Amino acid sequence: MPFTVTTFHRLLDRMADDGASDLHLSSNEAPYFRIAGQLVRSPDQFSTSAELEEVARGVTNAQQYKAFESQKSVDLAMASADGERFRVNIYRDRGNVSFAIRLLDNEFQTLEQLNLPEQLRNFIAMPDGLVLITGPTGSGKTTTLASLINQINHDQTKHIITIEDPIEYVHRNQQSLVHQRELYTDVPTFGDAVRSSLREDPDVILVGEMRDAETIRAAVTAAETGHLVFSTLHTGDCVGAIDRMIGVFDAEEQLALRQQLSMVLRGVVAQHLIKDPRTGGRVPLSEILFVNPAVANLIRTSKSAQIYSIMELGSLEGMQTAEYALADLVANGVLTESQAMPMARDQRALKTRLDRLRGFEVFGNQ
Repeated sequence: MPFTVTTFHRLLDRMADDGASDLHLSSNEAPYFRIAGQLVRSPDQFSTSAELEEVARGVTNAQQYKAFESQKSVDLAMASADGERFRVNIYRDRGNVSFAIRLLDNEFQTLEQLNLPEQLRNFIAMPDGLVLITGPTGSGKTTTLASLINQINHDQTKHIITIEDPIEYVHRNQQSLVHQRELYTDVPTFGDAVRSSLREDPDVILVGEMRDAETIRAAVTAAETGHLVFSTLHTGDCVGAIDRMIGVFDAEEQLALRQQLSMVLRGVVAQHLIKDPRTGGRVPLSEILFVNPAVANLIRTSKSAQIYSIMELGSLEGMQTAEYALADLVANGVLTESQAMPMARDQRALKTRLDRLRGFEVFGNQ
């Protein structure tokens, strides 16, 4: 049986029916489903390189396929007839076409349901500035941002513009008016979309990812001009996010960007997902930085490394280091001390925090 676009859509339906989170299609290979974290080969179907090439043409629009041809990879979102949504990545593998497909969760979750720190709510109450959610691929950055935007939509009367690649969560108008723009479908680049959004009367702008200097400049300018801007970066910690943004620019521009960031950056959340041995699921590990005058001064004067000291002392302002969050996971029985120690950037700080928690007898059953 030939592998066609119709076959492709049947496999998407099967993902939802079988409870698969992901589907992998490779040239001259059977499909692989990821079910309960494990890859499962499905030998009842087979796709050739030529067939997947035709499927790629059939599921992309002209701009998306052009981007795929030039960049050898493209992201897009799709929906099934039953309303299930999927994120599709099409890429080249030894010259052939491959697909990586993720079944998206259509339901928005609250910060409490996601086990995220309550102080993240502080960001959605801010009138303007730049907020960054960082972390490696698969750390839940998009889900966290969707939760924050959904909360604004539910509670506030704002005009929200999102710029995404692709759109993963569809926001329906509640108290707010929401416009969602997708790369290659509605806009050519993140930078162009952010600049044009400034003429569209937004209150809140979500930039899916800070990919280049152009996008960073545009997002910082939007924050400077009185908008609340959310975005993501692929970095492992809060200070690393600041340094990475600045490092994108040449030496002549870095001084000016430090000055701008010191005025517009409101906070950074560095997020990781840790396996919970009790449930087999994953729980977030969140490092949180709120930019106060002391942090702003360190950004402006190129002393980023000293920010950690302020974070260690800033718990009353809602800040927490990774070591602080790890200690809480140990106290709650998610991790043992021996499991947490290799994850710590500063093992001495983690040990100090654990000793303090033990002194207050807050440890759960281990």
